[in-house]
Amino acid sequence: MTGKQRGEITTTIKTMGFCGPCTASDSAEIDVRDGKILRTRPFSYVNHQSEDGLNPWSIEARGKKFKAKEKTELSPFAIAYKQRVYSPNRILHPMKRVDWDPDGERNPQNRGKSKYERISWDEATDIIAKEIRRVKECYGLNSILVQSDGHHLIKTIHGPRGTEGYLLDQIAVKETGVELVNDFWMHEDEQGSVQIGRAKGGGYTMQARNPDSWEGWYWGAKHIWGQDPVGEGDQYNLFNDVAKNSDSVLFWGCDVETTPWGWGGCFPSRYCFFLTDIGVEQIYICPDVNYGAAVHADKWIPILPNTDSALQLAIAYVWITEDLYDKDYIETHSIGFDWFVYHVNGGDDGIVKTPEWAEGVCGVPARIIKALARHWAKRNVSIAHCNGGSMIRSTYSHEPARLEVALLGMQALGKPGRNQVKMMEWQLFGLTSQMPAPRSEVIPTLNDILWPYAADQRESFVPETLIPEALAGDYDHEHPLEWYGVTCAGLPTEDQFVKYQYPVVGSERIHMVWTDSPKWTSSWNGGNEFMDAIRSDYIETVIAQHIWMEDDCLLADILLPINTKFEERDINCDISSGNYNVLMIEGQSIEPLGESKSDYESTLEIAKKLDMYDDITGGETIDDKIKRGFLGSGIQDRISFEEFLEKECYVVPTAKDWENDKAGFQRFYEDPEQYPLTTPSGKIEYYSPRLAEHFPDDTERPPYPHWIEKGETHPDERLTTPRGKKYPFLLVSNHPHWRLHSQMDDCTWLREIETCKIMGPDGYRYEPVWINPADAKRLGIEHGDIVRIYNERGWTMGGAYVTERIMPHSVLQDHGARIDPIEPGVSDRGGTNNLIAPKAVASKNCAGEVTSGYLVGVEKVDVFELAKQYPEAFNRPYDPDFGVMQDAWFIEER
Repeated sequence: MTGKQRGEITTTIKTMGFCGPCTASDSAEIDVRDGKILRTRPFSYVNHQSEDGLNPWSIEARGKKFKAKEKTELSPFAIAYKQRVYSPNRILHPMKRVDWDPDGERNPQNRGKSKYERISWDEATDIIAKEIRRVKECYGLNSILVQSDGHHLIKTIHGPRGTEGYLLDQIAVKETGVELVNDFWMHEDEQGSVQIGRAKGGGYTMQARNPDSWEGWYWGAKHIWGQDPVGEGDQYNLFNDVAKNSDSVLFWGCDVETTPWGWGGCFPSRYCFFLTDIGVEQIYICPDVNYGAAVHADKWIPILPNTDSALQLAIAYVWITEDLYDKDYIETHSIGFDWFVYHVNGGDDGIVKTPEWAEGVCGVPARIIKALARHWAKRNVSIAHCNGGSMIRSTYSHEPARLEVALLGMQALGKPGRNQVKMMEWQLFGLTSQMPAPRSEVIPTLNDILWPYAADQRESFVPETLIPEALAGDYDHEHPLEWYGVTCAGLPTEDQFVKYQYPVVGSERIHMVWTDSPKWTSSWNGGNEFMDAIRSDYIETVIAQHIWMEDDCLLADILLPINTKFEERDINCDISSGNYNVLMIEGQSIEPLGESKSDYESTLEIAKKLDMYDDITGGETIDDKIKRGFLGSGIQDRISFEEFLEKECYVVPTAKDWENDKAGFQRFYEDPEQYPLTTPSGKIEYYSPRLAEHFPDDTERPPYPHWIEKGETHPDERLTTPRGKKYPFLLVSNHPHWRLHSQMDDCTWLREIETCKIMGPDGYRYEPVWINPADAKRLGIEHGDIVRIYNERGWTMGGAYVTERIMPHSVLQDHGARIDPIEPGVSDRGGTNNLIAPKAVASKNCAGEVTSGYLVGVEKVDVFELAKQYPEAFNRPYDPDFGVMQDAWFIEER
C-alpha cells in the first residue's frame, strides 16, 4: 500500500470518473484503515496546490459570481463506489464454464445457461495461451476479436482498453518482424483545427467503438458544420459566454442531474443553479421531466421520442414565413440555404412543415411551437446537451443533429450567447476546443503510456453495431460484411465515405472473442442478437476479464478476475472535473481481493506462457512507466519528478488570460473568411456537396437536412406506421440516473432509493418503467405493478412508475441495466431494454447504434405465473440489496 499516513489512516488519491481513456475526473481522497476503505472524500485543490498557487477563476455575470471550488464536486457514484469494491458479486478467482472443454466438446449453445467452476491462474493462462496458438495456426490472429471499448473507472498503465490487444500485436511483430505504427492521437494546430493520426496493427480484429452518446453529431452534424473529431460544436469558454450573453438555454434532450455523474461530477448542476440565480431562462425539450428538468426548468416542452426533427423544421417554417432569421448572416456564413427552404416548404416531399403538421407528429401543440420560435428569434439562445443522450441516439439521428445546426445558423451561430454548449466539464481527448469551463495553463496528457485502445484504426476491424453479424453472419470473402467509415469516435469526416469490409483480404472469420469490457448486452443495441450470435458454432472460445459477474461474463468460457483501481498503483490525470486540471500518482489503497489482478498484470501472466513477457513490459516496471508518463505529461517543466513523487500530484493553475479568449464559434461569427469552419466551403453547409457526391441515391441521409418518416433501414419505427398499432409506445431510454450502464446496479446505497428500483410482490427489485397515468389506466396498470416491455425482438421486465413526468404514448426505462436472462436471446428480467432495441443501424450508410425512440408494447404480468413457467430463471440466488448473486452461476461455494 502507498499513500500519506495520518495516524492509523492512510490516504491515497484516485480519479473516480468513468470515461476515458485518460480523460478522468472526480479526483478523490481515499481513506483506508486496517486495510479496508473507510471513506471517499473530495480532493482538496487548496491543500495540494503547488508554489504556483491556483489562480482561482471566477465568472462575473449580471452582478453575481460563479467561482472555482476549492474541492472536487464528487458524484454520488464516486462516493458509493467503495461498496462495489466489496460487492458479493466480485469475481475473485479464475473460472471456467463447466461444459466447455478446449480439448473436447465446447457446447457454445450453452453460453448464458451453464455455470462455472473455479480453476487456477496457471490452468487459465495455459488454456488461453494454447487457444491463442491454436487459433493463430488454424485461422490467423485476425480471427481473434478484441472488445476493449467500454466505460470503466479510468486506469492508465493497468488497463483496461487494450492490453490484450497489445499482446496480440506483439505476437504479430515477433512473427513478421514488421513494427506496428501506433501514432494515433488528436491535437489542435495553431488555428484550432483537430489533427488526427492513424494507428495500424495486424495482430487481431478490433471491435471499433461507435461514437456512442453522440451518434447524430458524428454522422450528421459533421456534414453541415464540420467539427472533427466528434461533430459537436466548439465548446471553448462557453460557460463564460452563456452566463454573460445568453437570455435562454434550450436543454434539448439533456439532463444535467444525471449524465454528468458518470463523467465529471456535480459541476454542471452547480452551474445551472447559477444560471437560475442570474436570470438565464432554462427550457427543457424532452419526453420526460428528467431529473435536470425537475430541478432547473423554467418550462418543460414535452415531445414524443425521436420526433425532434418535426419540431425543428416547424420552427424554421415560422422563421422563414415571418422573416425572423438573420438573412445577412446566412448570406455570408452559409451555402445551400435555398435547398433547406425548399424542403421546409415541401418542395421535395409535398409536406409543408407547418406547426400544425408538426403537432401531429411530435405532440407539441402548434401554438407552443410558434411561441417557442418567436421567443427564440427575439433573444440570445444557446442549446445545451450533455454529450448526447436519447435525443441523438435513435433512428436517423443524423437529422435532428443537422437540423439543430441549421437552426443555430439561422440565428447567427457564434454571436455572443448563441452557441451549442455541452453542459459537462468534459475536456474530450484533451482538446481545448471541447472545454467549456475556464482554461488552465496546461492540459496534462498521458498519451505516451496509453495502450492501443478502441479508437485506433486498424487493418482488420468491425463496427460495434455489426458485431452480431460478424460473429455468426452468413458472409465470406466473396460476400463480405460492408459498411462506410471506421465508425470510431474521432476520425475525419472524409472517413465516412470510405467503404470497408470484413473479413479483410487474407483473413478468416472470427473464431475467438477476448473482452475486457463485457458490456455489449447491457450497453449497445440488438443485445438479443448478440447473445444468439456468440452462441454460434463459429465462436470456439470466449474469454472475459472483469471485476464483477455481470452482463457478457455470463457468456464467457473463461473468466479472469480483475482488480478495481483501488488495488493498483498508477498515474492519471483529471482534466474533466471543471475546476482545475490535476496530474496525480494513484497510490495503491488496498491489497488485491482474492486472486484478482489488473488487466495489465493478467496480460503479463498470459504473456509468460507465450514467451512474450519482455515484449510486453519493454523491460519497464510500473514505476518506470509512471516516470515515463510524467516526463511526457506537459507538467515535467513545472515540477521535478522527485517532487512529484513526494507530493503525489500537481494541480495546474488557471490560465491568467482565459477571460479574454473568444468563446465557441465567435471567431467564425466575426470573420468567416479568416476563421472558417472545417467544412469544404469553410461555411455552414445547408447542402453538403460531399454527401451529394458520395451518396447521390441515399434518401435516408440526403445532402440537406430532412424529415425522415421512414426508410429502407427503418420502415416501421414510428407511431404512424402499421407496426405502431401493435406496439403503441415510443420508448425513451436515457443515461441511467442511478448507475452508469450496468455499473452501480448492485450498489445497496442506490438500490434503496425509490426511483432506482420498484419492489415487486416476489421480493425482486425491478427496473422502473415510467408511464403516464392516462396510458396506465387504459392498460389496467397501477403504480408498482410489474410489466413486460416487448416487441418482436424479445421482451424485458420492469416495475410501473405511474407519473405525469412522462408524456402520453411514451414510456421511459433507462438503458443499461444488468442482464438477468430468462431465455437467453429472447427475454430478460433485469430491465435490459438494449436487448430489444433495433438491430438495424442508424441508416443505411451510417453504422451507428439505435438505443432509444423505438416502438414497444407494455402489459401487466403476473410474476408468480412467470415463475412457474421459468422456474430456473426466477429462482436464482437473489438479494434485493445487490440483485442476482454470483452463486447463481458458480457450482461451488466461494
